[in-house]
Parts: sequence; C-alpha cells; structure tokens
Amino acid sequence: MRFFYFGGERVREQVLSQKQAQVDEIKEKIEAAKSIVLMNYHGLNVGEVTELRDKFRAEQVDYKVYKNTLMKRAFTELGYEGLDEILKGPSSIAFSMADAVPAAKIASEFAKDHEALEIKSGILDGKVISTDMIESLAKLPSREVLIAQVLGGLNAPIQGLANVLSGTIRGLAVVLNAIAEKKEQEAA
Repeated sequence: MRFFYFGGERVREQVLSQKQAQVDEIKEKIEAAKSIVLMNYHGLNVGEVTELRDKFRAEQVDYKVYKNTLMKRAFTELGYEGLDEILKGPSSIAFSMADAVPAAKIASEFAKDHEALEIKSGILDGKVISTDMIESLAKLPSREVLIAQVLGGLNAPIQGLANVLSGTIRGLAVVLNAIAEKKEQEAA
C-alpha cells in the first residue's frame, strides 16, 4: 500500500484559512442583518428547499446552510451567547438585510405549510429571541405598510383642518351671497 504526501501542513493551513473566511463571511452577514432566523430544515425535500430559497430571494433575504461549528464560532466572536444548544442538528440561517420582518414572516408561513421546517431561534436588534418573538415579528406589517400608516395618520389632521377651513370659507361665501341678494331685493 502506498501513501502519498500532499504537504499536510500546507493543506491544513489552507483548510483553516478557508474556514476562517467562512466565519468572517457569516460575521459580516450577522452584523449587516436587520434580523436573523435560525431553522432546522431536516425533512424538507429538494423541491421544498428550493421553494423556500425562492421565497426568501424574492424578499431579498439571504438564506444559507453553514456548518454549525462555523456559525457557533461566528456568533461567539461577535459576543452572542446561548446558541450552542440551538445550533445542533441540521441548521440553516436566513439573514433579513433590508427589513426585519420578511425572514420571520416567510419562515413562519412556510413552517405552517411544511411541518418539517422548525424555527429554532432568531436575532433581532443584537439580541437572541425566542420562536414566540419570531411569530410576533412575522405578524407585523412590512416597513412600507407601516410608513404608509404613519403618513396616513399624519395626513388625517391636516386634511381635517383643510375641510374645516374650506367649510368656514364656504359658509362665509353663502352668508355674503345671501346678504348681497337681500340688499339687491331691498334696492329694487
């Protein structure tokens, strides 16, 4: 039996640098994300995983599967605690970059239709959150809807003031018109 030497130390260094590059990639995404959802995807078939990826992609959510050890190292280096128990078994991660709601909403809705998908935990505003908090986040309207609601709320008093003022002016015009008609009748 022959053994080949591949420069073991050099290969080991390359592997370690590749792993560190992945940890750095995960850390960048964690820091840039508005929210994160950690899931167990075990039991989903390829078609279902593709469907989930497509839904995430449509809402600009980055969905990835990394090794748990790499995710643990990235979270630990960023100071997150309590994720060791969560990062056991098959784990996937969704990074919601533009808005905090889409990752939670898509994962929650998909889990309702596909029992194999299990939401494990999440991160919001730099804090580890429970599955209940993810469900609550999923029920929130999107950022655009919230902005529209706020603008509508701000617009309502202004519109009401405009209606009152126009009604007052209209009433004044009616009174002035009535006075003018009365004077014309008295003069005639």
